[in-house]
Amino acid sequence: RQLDMLGNLLPLPEKSGRTRRSLELSPAAVALLALRRKKEPLPDALETPVQRVREQLEVNRHSGLPTALRAELRDYQMTGYRWMMQLISSGIGACLADDMGLGKTVQILSVLLAKASAGPSLVLAPASVCANWEREAARFTPTLRVLRLRTTGRTELLEKLQPQDVLVCSYGLLVSEADALSRISWNTIVLDEAQSIKNSQSQRAEQARRLEAKHRIAATGTPLENNLLELWSLMEFLNPGFLGARSSFLSRFKDSPSRLRQLISPFVLRRLKGEVLDELPEKSEQVIQVELSEQERALYEAQRRRALQEMNGETERFRVLAHLTRLRRLCCHPQLGVPDCGLTTSSKLEALRELAAELQAGGHRALIFSQFTDVLEHVRSLFEEEHFSYLYLDGSTPVATRSSLVDKFQQGETDFFLISLKAGGVGLNLTAADYVILLDPWWNPATEDQAADRAHRIGQDKNVTVCRLVCADTIEQRVLELHAQKRELVDSVLTDSPAAAESLSIEELLQLLK
Repeated sequence: RQLDMLGNLLPLPEKSGRTRRSLELSPAAVALLALRRKKEPLPDALETPVQRVREQLEVNRHSGLPTALRAELRDYQMTGYRWMMQLISSGIGACLADDMGLGKTVQILSVLLAKASAGPSLVLAPASVCANWEREAARFTPTLRVLRLRTTGRTELLEKLQPQDVLVCSYGLLVSEADALSRISWNTIVLDEAQSIKNSQSQRAEQARRLEAKHRIAATGTPLENNLLELWSLMEFLNPGFLGARSSFLSRFKDSPSRLRQLISPFVLRRLKGEVLDELPEKSEQVIQVELSEQERALYEAQRRRALQEMNGETERFRVLAHLTRLRRLCCHPQLGVPDCGLTTSSKLEALRELAAELQAGGHRALIFSQFTDVLEHVRSLFEEEHFSYLYLDGSTPVATRSSLVDKFQQGETDFFLISLKAGGVGLNLTAADYVILLDPWWNPATEDQAADRAHRIGQDKNVTVCRLVCADTIEQRVLELHAQKRELVDSVLTDSPAAAESLSIEELLQLLK
């Protein structure tokens, strides 16, 4: 009877596991009971621990900022700081899921500073973002000793960690140094760009879960991108066991996004820029339809039909995606899809040429993103021909050079910044730009949003326009239609919008070609 009572409130194990005389609940499950507005009756054994958590939450509800902080937090940032302090001080993991550009780093640094005396902390981040943590800490929390884990001198560095230390480590080094990092009792662990562990079966996700810490924080502007299992992976790091076993998670919540939202909402704080930043300039979006030339259209149609024929009966997902990617590259430039096609011009690059000339004449500055570095190489050739001033960044750009390139663009040395989507979608502050050009639509709109918000963020004083160059009647248009489905999935779990929560099947991918 008591288990049935709890079953309406918590993600309990399957009934086959309820024959024991006792049931273990995660701290987050107890906290969920403590945070409920309606005080439903509880089993007697839970009254005391739930009341204890309620008292702890209340004590930490109005945490003051540490005196050593060198920043004035905006109202919503102060709310975020107190929310994190309230949860982690009660032993509960917290996910700060603010929109990109709202200052998640300074909010978390404030927490690390407040907790610094209790032991060393660890920040895990993509390699491209690690330098940003060092800069922001030096600016806002100079009393913290921020150390960077590198490929040399690691053993000595780890042995000498002490309170007030914050170790910044890339996800790549997390995997290779997992044994050494897991031997340390961390005070606080922060996962920045926490969507990096969205695949719960990846090495980085598994190694992140091995780490020991009193407090756990995740920061991401995209807590959910493709499917619900990404949320399971994130919550399993923050509050182990709270959402039950991975094997049964989808069957329990796939058709109940509202129930999942009710369970995770106390542990995920998400604010959008439009909700909290009245002073942020407007961001507008525009789709520029590119008509393929007659020769490009014939080539595209031939390749599309060939792909359909070759994929007849195909069941391996990566092979289907490979065919689709070839068509998407073909939209950018004929030679990228069919190297020996004999076509040397691209309708999309011609459209970019006209747009870039117009922007330059109007005194605008733009970020230009593509997920394909060879597309950007074609753009570089075009810009050299037109004498457009530009900077270039991709995954091979050294971290130190990244910072130098950002400074040059921010100081107005060039009009355009060519950036690969994967390398430059996070960790860059490029508010000197007022245009963002997306050359090829990516499967996930959240990735594009991150790129656009390199310009549309705190510090921007101009309206920002996001332009998508999309070839008409091609796979690119189908991808844009997919974006609506992806946004519905996010809304169904993180807001009150109902939607089905499924990732695309092979059949749905094949449908993109028809």
